[in-house]
Amino acid sequence: MNKTDLVSTMAEAASITKAQAAEAFDALIDGITNALKDADKVSIPGFGTFSVSLRASRTGRNPRTNETIEIPAKTVAKFKPGKALSDAVADAIEE
Repeated sequence: MNKTDLVSTMAEAASITKAQAAEAFDALIDGITNALKDADKVSIPGFGTFSVSLRASRTGRNPRTNETIEIPAKTVAKFKPGKALSDAVADAIEE
């Protein structure tokens, strides 16, 4: 499913136009992005939690040359699914 499919599903479920659904979707994404930029957590009960984590620097290896390289520290976005989402996915796979 891509953004267009998701927006269409939102529009149909909420009985709104696709333009309104796209605007709401973009606002949701912007809100999550801005919160993560400020290093805040975003919790959506039943769905999951978005957070920011610092990945420490580490030593790696260039696969072409086998040379050891230093991989710098990096801030990354993380998502931890909520129980309801995990259960729904597990139930769908079992069927």
